[in-house]
Amino acid sequence: MVQLLIVDDEPLVQIGIRSMLNWESMGIEIAGTATNGRQAYDIILEKHPEIVITDIKMPIMDGMQLIEKCQSQEHPPLFILLTSYEEFALVKQAISYQVLDYLVKLELTEDVLNAAIQKALGILEKERKQAAIPETGSDLSLLQDNFYIRLLLNLFETEEQFATQCDLLSVRFTAAGYTVAYLEMQNTRQSASAVASSDITLYRSSYQMIRNLIVKYVPCRILFLDTTHLAIIFSLTKEQTGSYHQLLTDALTQTGDMLYNYYSIRILASVGSLVENPRDLSASYSDARQIFPDVRQSDSAVIFADEGNPAREEHNVFNIAIFKDELQKAFNEYDPEALSAVFHDIIDLFSNDKRHYSQALSAASNVLHLTLSCLSNGEEQLNQIFGESANGYNCLYEAETVPQVLSWMTVLCDGLCRLFSEHNKDYKNRTISAVKKYINEHVDEKITLNQLSDVFNISPNYLSILFSKYNDMGFIDYVNHAKIECAKEMLDEGTLKIYEISDKLGYESAFYFSRVFKKVEGVSPRDYINRT
Repeated sequence: MVQLLIVDDEPLVQIGIRSMLNWESMGIEIAGTATNGRQAYDIILEKHPEIVITDIKMPIMDGMQLIEKCQSQEHPPLFILLTSYEEFALVKQAISYQVLDYLVKLELTEDVLNAAIQKALGILEKERKQAAIPETGSDLSLLQDNFYIRLLLNLFETEEQFATQCDLLSVRFTAAGYTVAYLEMQNTRQSASAVASSDITLYRSSYQMIRNLIVKYVPCRILFLDTTHLAIIFSLTKEQTGSYHQLLTDALTQTGDMLYNYYSIRILASVGSLVENPRDLSASYSDARQIFPDVRQSDSAVIFADEGNPAREEHNVFNIAIFKDELQKAFNEYDPEALSAVFHDIIDLFSNDKRHYSQALSAASNVLHLTLSCLSNGEEQLNQIFGESANGYNCLYEAETVPQVLSWMTVLCDGLCRLFSEHNKDYKNRTISAVKKYINEHVDEKITLNQLSDVFNISPNYLSILFSKYNDMGFIDYVNHAKIECAKEMLDEGTLKIYEISDKLGYESAFYFSRVFKKVEGVSPRDYINRT
């Protein structure tokens, strides 16, 4: 049940709000009432209500002071303000505290209050779903970065999987156009091909400066690829798409000038084609990677894929998506055998044709970027694997021949296989725990194996096998048991009819719900209600 606190120094207002809606039917419990902000704050610390309806003007501590005091909490409640007409000046202040809504007392009706509460419940539901994201040791921002890396490498298998991940990670694509820039940072005081360990802090500081500066020019998502390389996904309005060359040139050039002045770091950037569909960002990224070698011979630090650059006879970008299924299985399931197989397929491909150095380097760097985004503490893990090199995993960029690149990939493969073998059992247990948590958090929805496979980036067949092996019952049985346990609680409360509970739990019909209930409990829902 969602906890709600009512704060107002007028008892009649408290009573009116309590009686205005059927709170229990909305899944809300009144945690208490308070007549001033200080009293309310004590209740908030004790009971942690998710929603607080509070008056602005009260003795001892007013509503604004209460809201301000709660801002220091890790998870402050959602505030709905009660105001009078003459208090609208305070509403402007409330906006700065991200107050959910404000309601005029004299105009307060059941519909008005219900609309505000539904808005709050919608936000809480969204937060609840985000809390059910698989626990990988990363916060939401890191999970989103992983999503964008997979998008740029074209590793989503279906449109449905892409849409599911967008919804789960709160990723929204609402711009009129998108393009991707590929950036390389160069320390002008050191060799461009080497990355000394003493430079790592410098590159980290440069990365943070780019993040802070570039967003002031145009909305974008900045992705760390490796120590010296970044990808930037730009989101453009319809008006900006017509002049995005100048816009991005100014943004990247001015950011580069600032970076050089502070750290003597030079940035080179290539910008891919403009696309409307976010699923086409992989093509824009490939374009940017394809033309990047040209920027080193250019007078400009920024070049564009559609500026008439001559087509290259040798394609320098390797399409890692042709190994999409194998890579998904290897990284999503911590499967050392699948990882070894895909690495050896790539190595064999270039071992038979040692002329395509640029493509071999592209394949290795793509695998590197994917590994860094998928592994918790990826940099630390990879630098341990390449511990014998002074430059850690960055020794890849010192490779000058195909055999040297393939040797780097062999070291990475062996190290990752050891890592996967060590963590495989723990990963499987954590995955099943996360799946069970997700099921319990979404018990009121229709849950399918395909849906869960999209959420957790695991094949449906493997998830089913994993669930049966590391749980005392299969996937379907677990879902049914979770739903029926929830159904029993609602039947015990006695406020909903059987068909209403069936609908609430996502069953196709009350008849099917009753069959499942009897299979799990041994009695029908009706007999369960009438039990003595």
